[in-house]
Amino acid sequence: MRPRRAVKSGMSEESEKLAEGTLISHLLELRNRVMRAFAAVLIIFVPCAIYANAIFEWIERPLLKELPSGSTLIATSITSPFTTPFKLAFIVALLLAMPYVLYQIWSFVAPGLYRREKRFARPLLFSAIFLFYCGAAFAYWIVFPVMFKFFVGTLPKGVQMMADITNYMDFVLVMLLAFGVAFEVPVAVVLLVATGLVSVEKLKEIRGYVLIAIFVIAAILTPPDAISQTIMALPMYALYEGGILFARFLTRKRPEAPVEE
Repeated sequence: MRPRRAVKSGMSEESEKLAEGTLISHLLELRNRVMRAFAAVLIIFVPCAIYANAIFEWIERPLLKELPSGSTLIATSITSPFTTPFKLAFIVALLLAMPYVLYQIWSFVAPGLYRREKRFARPLLFSAIFLFYCGAAFAYWIVFPVMFKFFVGTLPKGVQMMADITNYMDFVLVMLLAFGVAFEVPVAVVLLVATGLVSVEKLKEIRGYVLIAIFVIAAILTPPDAISQTIMALPMYALYEGGILFARFLTRKRPEAPVEE
């Protein structure tokens, strides 16, 4: 008869080997997902790098439209005419490949989720990607023309605006990222209600405080002028109200949880 200690030690060794094998398989899968995401970014980066100057010309167009005729951006560094469009090409490639990158992350995380969690997380993921792109598009086509027109109109007499290409690109990217993140407000509201941290009634009660917080956040993220702050704050608050409506719809459709004994 096999001793009990030997049986226990054999079982513990088998469980350790099983856990080790599972960990290695997860690490290998994670490596494959990361490599696929990196390959997607690299594939998209190649054409973006080839047309880097054209992409930068598209980015600088909102400012050049508001500047006087004949005005151009300047390069204060010797390497910036090459490094700035190259950096912009990589960021554009990363943004374009972001849906596939998030899909790889989802494919790695999804097997550990329940069916109800998958059904809930999938539309939120798509909505977050779509709203981020909508926020960036809103900043480029709506905010930039108004903001640059205001800045150019406030130039003192005898002063000519000559923006550096690197500083301008950093400013534009920060604004695009800020508006993209700001448009994620409905997703954040739905997640708060779905996880039970905040109720829909509580979100309605704190509307005034949320409006003040939104204007404060907009003042931090946007340049120091009331126009840019208002253009960012009003859509954020409208999206907050839309998130409340969608969260209310979800809570009405959610079935009641069964009573556990």
